[in-house]
Amino acid sequence: MSRLLVLRAGQVFDGERLQGAAGIAIQHGKIRGLDTGGAPPPAGAEVADFGSAACVLPGLIDAHVHLAFDASADVVGSLAACDDSALPDRMEAAAVQALRAGVTTVRDLGDRRYLSLNLRQRPGAAALPHILAAGPPITTHGGHCYFLDGEAEGHAALRAAVRERAERGCDVVKVMVSGGNLTAGSQPHQSQYDLAALRAVVDEAHRAGLPAAAHVHGAQAIADAVEAGFDTLEHVTFFTADGVSADLALLDRIAASGVVVSVTAGTIPGGPAPPPAIAPRMTAIAANHSRMFRAGATMVPGTDAGVTPGKPHDVLPYALQALVERIGMTPLQALRSATSIAANAIGLAGAKGRIAPGADADLLVIRGNPLADIGSVTDVAAVYRAGVRVR
Repeated sequence: MSRLLVLRAGQVFDGERLQGAAGIAIQHGKIRGLDTGGAPPPAGAEVADFGSAACVLPGLIDAHVHLAFDASADVVGSLAACDDSALPDRMEAAAVQALRAGVTTVRDLGDRRYLSLNLRQRPGAAALPHILAAGPPITTHGGHCYFLDGEAEGHAALRAAVRERAERGCDVVKVMVSGGNLTAGSQPHQSQYDLAALRAVVDEAHRAGLPAAAHVHGAQAIADAVEAGFDTLEHVTFFTADGVSADLALLDRIAASGVVVSVTAGTIPGGPAPPPAIAPRMTAIAANHSRMFRAGATMVPGTDAGVTPGKPHDVLPYALQALVERIGMTPLQALRSATSIAANAIGLAGAKGRIAPGADADLLVIRGNPLADIGSVTDVAAVYRAGVRVR
């Protein structure tokens, strides 16, 4: 029988609210109980007491990563130079980097040839974050991220691509609705699929019981993705050919629709500047996201970890600070967005993002009060994955 472990700290954020001193009982990789009344631990329990200045949180959730990208100055070239026998080792190292920062769940929204599915089957997978995998993102021939081998056009081919992902065991279907900055010749502000094609993809995904995630930059792509019924919108930048321009009515429509907006946020402080195509647009993008949030949009952080040198795979804690400083969330709202709200958004409500009986014992212990200083989420004291402390 697995021994009972009790974590004690001066504060606990349970995914919804900050509580005072508490003890968290863990057994068989699950949370067995949360005591805020000061009861002594059960006889024979192992106790890990982190002190009055510590706070325990649910493990953080990054809703948008690319484990196959290495956060180098040329991720496309680096990926091309890494064959399929070596790439899983690199992906595993990226996942470990995320876990050590307290990111206990990641949603990989684009790998090469389904390698993220293989990663979950490796002998050391128990020491990695929980990985939700999209496999290769669906894109047009020569379209954004075509080099990940997810090209499909025409309704029959698109539906077949969705079925293949379902049969292989993917957790989500990712579609490059617009172009993107990583791919030579691709234009982020231009749509890659029309509304009818997008409806076919979403219909097939939902028929298979899978959510659908839309990579969207241009206004038409965003509008079509909302109309087609995608479950999450990734980026939502409202790029034009030379700037950013958002239809305010569409911003409000996104908020009213209930679709989840995955906000691309988080860079390493003092690290490399954002790419030239992004940097001058960041203020306008943040203003649009802020309007959507004020209008009631559901938002979660998805860092796009791995795509640039400023976005290594442990960048999510810095994204929480960006949500506060750039979007206008309170620290409490930012914490919820990366825990309980994110868990619900990616289909893991009840298992992740909460400290409650029955939830997975994926936990982050930090030094400090995150409601007083959201930056304290970067001061990691310990990380637990399925009740086992990460070394």
